[in-house]
Amino acid sequence: MTTAASSRVNATAPCPCAPDRAYATCCGRYHGGEPAPTAEALMRSRYSAYVLGLSEYLSSTWHSGTQPLDLRLQNEAPRQWLGLDIRRSLAGTDNNATVEFVARFKIDGRAFRLHETSRFIREQGRWYYVDGDIHD
Repeated sequence: MTTAASSRVNATAPCPCAPDRAYATCCGRYHGGEPAPTAEALMRSRYSAYVLGLSEYLSSTWHSGTQPLDLRLQNEAPRQWLGLDIRRSLAGTDNNATVEFVARFKIDGRAFRLHETSRFIREQGRWYYVDGDIHD
C-alpha cells in the first residue's frame, strides 16, 4: 500500500515517531504495506501517518467495527506535530493489546497534548486500532 505521501518521504529522514530512527526502517515499511508486528509498532506507524497526512493508511489500520465512515485529515485544523511518548504497551492476549501514549502538537502556536490508552486487536495476522480512552 505505498501511498504518494509516503513515497515522497526521504527514506533516510528521521521517523516522526522516533527521530533517532530512519523513516524507511521504522514506520516507512509499514506505510509501504508490511504488517506491523506489534500493537505498539502499529500505534507508532499511525502517529507517523497522522504527521504525514496518510489518511488511507489510517483507514486501512482502523478496525472495521469502529472505523469512521469518512476520515478526512484535511478538514482538521493544521497541526504541527511535536513528538510521541509511549507510556506503556501491554499485550492482554495474543490478539489483544493496549498502548498508552502522549502525542504533542501545536495548532496556531498553541500547545496541546493527546493522552490516550488505545485498544488494538489482531485479526488474520494484522493489528488494527479499535478505539481508545482519552485522559485529561
